[in-house]
Amino acid sequence: MTALPDLARLKPTGGKRSSKREQIVNVFLGQEGHLSADDLVDLIRREDHRISRATVYRTLQWMVDAGIARKVDFGEGRFRFEHSYRQPRHFHLICKSCHRSFEFLSSDIEAFIEEVAAARSFSASQSVVQIYGTCDECRTGRASMASSEGHTDLVFARDALRIAIATERSGLDFYTRAAKVTKDARGRKVFQDLALEEKEHLGKLEARYNELLRRDPQLESRPTFLFFKGAANGLFAEGAERLMRGVNDQQALMIGIRCERGSHRFFKKYGERFEDSEGKQIFLEFANEERDHLDLLIREYRALVKRQGRTRRGPRTPAATAARASAR
Repeated sequence: MTALPDLARLKPTGGKRSSKREQIVNVFLGQEGHLSADDLVDLIRREDHRISRATVYRTLQWMVDAGIARKVDFGEGRFRFEHSYRQPRHFHLICKSCHRSFEFLSSDIEAFIEEVAAARSFSASQSVVQIYGTCDECRTGRASMASSEGHTDLVFARDALRIAIATERSGLDFYTRAAKVTKDARGRKVFQDLALEEKEHLGKLEARYNELLRRDPQLESRPTFLFFKGAANGLFAEGAERLMRGVNDQQALMIGIRCERGSHRFFKKYGERFEDSEGKQIFLEFANEERDHLDLLIREYRALVKRQGRTRRGPRTPAATAARASAR
């Protein structure tokens, strides 16, 4: 069940405190999925028949204005409403046969919307993506695990952990390889320590994932909500492949810096976009860890350049100057 908001804090301009409004909001947030106004009226009337239909309608609009609810159109000739308080922005697949909807979030769609808006110098405040078609159940007649009840906090957390685990595994592979190819003893020790830290973090993430599965035995088979194509194989996978093509110690550190910087930006960017949830917490915790690793690698890169400079004085080439600037 969604945690209840502070209605006074979320109150839009001109809003007044109302016990009836609070009752309607509490009932709305206690439901899952997408409710029509009439659905909510029926639920409210079961608790208090004195609350009028007009009051429910006004409260629904108030919730939209306050950021508690989001209005969606599934092509049925009427609007439905879903939670937007403490819920990540997401998109919908909508079946034209049964009118059920299936939620998802895609970093590729997000990035494309940002790219188009930036190219037109357009300041986007919200985006709505609705894909109409036929669901698997209507097309084949087979029962499906997909649900029109929307994603849950557990599904969101599950997908966030999957992405974090994939990144941790690719990071472990990268640092293990980097330690093997690095000749400088101090740099090799840094990579070995980071590999051990990645292994420890990976164990914690996998234990956290297994705990989610204990909370919901069906969780593993539920449809994916978060689609992050670029992170599916881990954000360090490309860097690990680059190591195998042959690099020197400075280059190994630079590849690590680029991977950690990209990983930090990725988890921070999307973590800050999510509303309060376990998935948001997972992303921001991971972003902080990647920031610490990035700082460590930058310090080691500078120290390596300094050590090498003492033993091998020579003119600065444009490539060396660019590498130093990139590490700052």
